[in-house]
Amino acid sequence: MAESYKESGVDIHAGYEAVERMKKHVDRTMRKEVLGGLGSFGAAFDLSQLNMKQPVLVSGTDGVGTKLRLAIDADKHDTIGIDAVAMCVNDILTTGAMPLYFLDYLALNKVDPVIVEQIVKGVAEGCVQSECALIGGETAEMGDMYHTGDYDIAGFAVGAVEKPEYIDGSKIAEGDVILGLASSGIHSNGYSLVRKIIKDNNLDLNAEFAEGKTLLDTVLEPTRIYVKAAKAVLENAKVNGMCHVTGGGFIENIPRVFPAGVYPEIDVTSIPKLPIFDLLQEKGQIDALEMYNIFNMGIGFIFIVNESEVETIQSIIQSQFNEEIYTIGKVVSGDKEIEITGV
Repeated sequence: MAESYKESGVDIHAGYEAVERMKKHVDRTMRKEVLGGLGSFGAAFDLSQLNMKQPVLVSGTDGVGTKLRLAIDADKHDTIGIDAVAMCVNDILTTGAMPLYFLDYLALNKVDPVIVEQIVKGVAEGCVQSECALIGGETAEMGDMYHTGDYDIAGFAVGAVEKPEYIDGSKIAEGDVILGLASSGIHSNGYSLVRKIIKDNNLDLNAEFAEGKTLLDTVLEPTRIYVKAAKAVLENAKVNGMCHVTGGGFIENIPRVFPAGVYPEIDVTSIPKLPIFDLLQEKGQIDALEMYNIFNMGIGFIFIVNESEVETIQSIIQSQFNEEIYTIGKVVSGDKEIEITGV
């Protein structure tokens, strides 16, 4: 008996519909450097249009971890794509590279064009916030690999920076000041623990939690994208190092950008604590210092600068983004990894 592709679990017509639904969202992200359109075998980006003298390409890839499980269970798919973009672009941003383009990979049990559109709508929104183009991707229907209703998403971003302006942390020096921009919440790390705490304590995700939001809204709050803020800072001030606070929190991430002979001394007393971290610490019975080894604790992106640049950066963030940038520490001489006080 003749078999059809649909009977094997793959509906190519649903895939076609999903692509059609994506197009209007992808169009929002287009840049003049993009060659061709959605659907080509290879996505092309014309670097010559950037008019850069010594372009260094910086790339990053990531997913959103088990935050995805909460989104799937809640049938809320329109923001998880923002997380996928954020996790990639915030990483490459730490080198001074501005994102140019993004590709996504979406693997599903079954293509539901409406759900795929919601996911890609989020990806496109993340790209708009990042000022980068969504130039390609893959949607794979794999019923034998994923349970009904399940999917996974990952992304890949490429940015560029002039070689003399590339930031690797090597210029960080004793006396530098450590500044932090606020996170929007948990971002996209630590969710295996977050979900365990919710389950163990039978927390009601639909209950009102803070600022008129439910607990579900709070834990699904999209990862903040720092591209525009970092771009404004880099255009007006000299930055010696930057850090994206992801999995591993302060303790693992901040030392990654430091050269030998100096280390970060962090004082967390100036950081306004988000209620979600208080809840997680209390319900999970987590040691206060350990929280800084897991979560961003309210600071998602860090600049390390000479003291002479602090006032300029504070003024930029206040005037252009109407927010405070927090002084959270200083660079000191020594061979420690990191020191955290005020916990």
